[in-house]
Amino acid sequence: MPYVHDTLQRLQRSSPAQTEFYQAAEEVLDSIRPLLDKDKHYREEGIIERIVEPERQIMFRVVWHDDAGRVQVNKGYRIQFNSALGPYKGGLRFHPSVNAGIIKFLGFEQIFKNALTGLPIGGGKGGSDFNPKGRSDNEIMRFCQAFMTELYRHIGATVDVPAGDIGVGAREIGYLYGQYKRLTGSYEGVLTGKGLKWGGSLARKEATGYGAVYFAQNMLSDKGDHLKDKVCLVSGAGNVAIYTIEKLYELGALPVTCSDSQGTIYDKNGIDLAALKELKEQRRVSLEHYLEFHPDAEYTPSSHYPKDGHAVWRYKAHAAFPSATQNELTEADALCLLENGVTCISEGANMPSTAEAVDRFIQARICYGPGKAANAGGVATSQLEMAQNASMTQWTFEDVDQRLKGIMAGIYERSVSAAREFDHPHNLVLGANIAGFRKVADAMIEQGLM
Repeated sequence: MPYVHDTLQRLQRSSPAQTEFYQAAEEVLDSIRPLLDKDKHYREEGIIERIVEPERQIMFRVVWHDDAGRVQVNKGYRIQFNSALGPYKGGLRFHPSVNAGIIKFLGFEQIFKNALTGLPIGGGKGGSDFNPKGRSDNEIMRFCQAFMTELYRHIGATVDVPAGDIGVGAREIGYLYGQYKRLTGSYEGVLTGKGLKWGGSLARKEATGYGAVYFAQNMLSDKGDHLKDKVCLVSGAGNVAIYTIEKLYELGALPVTCSDSQGTIYDKNGIDLAALKELKEQRRVSLEHYLEFHPDAEYTPSSHYPKDGHAVWRYKAHAAFPSATQNELTEADALCLLENGVTCISEGANMPSTAEAVDRFIQARICYGPGKAANAGGVATSQLEMAQNASMTQWTFEDVDQRLKGIMAGIYERSVSAAREFDHPHNLVLGANIAGFRKVADAMIEQGLM
């Protein structure tokens, strides 16, 4: 379709050298072609030209002192992409890989992910190229305070509500919130992922991982299957991976892998969740130390990974949960997964599979849950935290978990319903993109040019 092609060409000229953003935009726009063919008014209203451009892009310098008294300089970002459905909502990522293109790709995905939840939240994303690894608590506090000193003027409980992401956990959210409160004198729900003692929500930390498992459960249930007794591959070793593993055990499955930037663990007896939490939530050390607990487990250093993929995907299993980072699962990995018996993939990370890998999954007609649908549990529970803050209450863990379960079932139903409507019942990429896009686009049209 020349219309989509021309839009993507203009995007590359106006936003040069942003590869991940182009990948995300192309995936969405290509998959909604059937909708654009059917409903011409989206073209007449210039929706795709408008939706690929953020409403606001904020970039700023972050200056702080390290423990040796040296001045350090980082770059900060907040992309406020689309507010048609509600205040901007999306995490902050602190990682050396962060740049404008990464943040735009994440923010663009967030628009449709948030729309799929059925909750009143728009799409945004932010972060910095700051690396918290190896930094002391005091250095992280000084960085967070400097970051918030610039960001605070652009956010608010009904304007933009950031959360955590890679490199931003409870510690960082605490420092950011403390500085926001200090600067504004206001105690409000402007950040989610807060501590339970001061406005946080039970089950928020677990939500993305739990949600990815619930989504897999919905996909399998639709085919008369279940997760019980299934061998599962999980990548990553952060919150998403840890709580994916926890929920898999609760449902009777057997997760046998996890990974970090240094290497991959394979434990045929099942990942020792207590050991994993100790290593990553308390000691914050490499997964190589897992062998201290289970010397019979296999550890593959990153330097030994296949050149065309990753060790974590090279084991026999029934289901896979990519839960680390973008483009971690290549076409070669996808072929290995399919050859090794995997029939269900639910993405806990944002765009973890390359476009070529996704094509393989769709062609194989397996249960494939794309990230914008399968990992929406985190942002959904963030919105539940916002609701609790607004009413000055705190719900029980069980209450939040049940709501999360219902939200993930709703996301699946919206995605599969749209896929069936356009005669692609096995393609949840198409279904999720059409369902999310249509909701946002209709709201944009009803609100006039903005």
